[in-house]
Amino acid sequence: MSTKQSFSLSVRKNIQLTLTPSRVAVSLYVCVSCLFPLDAVDLAAQSRPATGDLPGTGPERAAEFLVQYRDKAMKRWSQSIEALEQRDVEQGDPKDAILFIGSSSIRRWDTIEIDMTPYQVVQRGYGGAKYTDLAVFAKRLILPHEYSALVVFVANDVQGKSEDHSPEQVEECARYIAAVSRKHRPRAPIFFIEITPTRKRFSAWPLIRKVNTQLQKLSLSTPGAYFIPTADHFLDPSGNPRDELFVDDQLHLNSAGYKEWSSLIRQELDGVLQ
Repeated sequence: MSTKQSFSLSVRKNIQLTLTPSRVAVSLYVCVSCLFPLDAVDLAAQSRPATGDLPGTGPERAAEFLVQYRDKAMKRWSQSIEALEQRDVEQGDPKDAILFIGSSSIRRWDTIEIDMTPYQVVQRGYGGAKYTDLAVFAKRLILPHEYSALVVFVANDVQGKSEDHSPEQVEECARYIAAVSRKHRPRAPIFFIEITPTRKRFSAWPLIRKVNTQLQKLSLSTPGAYFIPTADHFLDPSGNPRDELFVDDQLHLNSAGYKEWSSLIRQELDGVLQ
């Protein structure tokens, strides 16, 4: 008997042995998945539900890689996300706005409307955000808005601590966020801003650079996604952080830092949107 015939017989036997309404689909899925491995986005719809759906996903099942982050994200950030959702109710979005989501550098950007002129913006950042919890809340942050582009900046997954996430974990979550955006607004480009080198976390800079590399590779391999390089502009000729661009905590940007940042972001937006 040939290999092809043997495989066909094996599949038929497998289906016959499990031919019940509740198990046929599982048997077929196992056979097919061995030949065609699923990526993270496919898993969002087809993986087994470990503890139920993510908030706001409706009937879609949570991807395995998100389930592990959900409980911690919900405990720490539910109130912050609810506050942003209340802003969605109270504030109408400008037409053709750019949606900015991410961590405290987005939240603290008090001059964003001026700095990003002529672009109209919607600002939805929360302090301490990581890509792992931003992915958990992606639909709640993204779906209420009809934006012309999405801009993402998150800088807290790697801090030089034992609980840091790996570059691969960050990429996986960023890929999911991009998929949520592409499904909601297929024609809206997605921009991932490079993580900024800071004095406070400079000991972790080698690993942070690896995260940036993964985000850049993701952007190059994902239709409609772009990477905004910024790090070189925040380093001096000796390769150290430019402290004059940060507030006293040497982690967050000051007004001069935001001016530099916004110029780089606008330049990339102009190249794609105009």
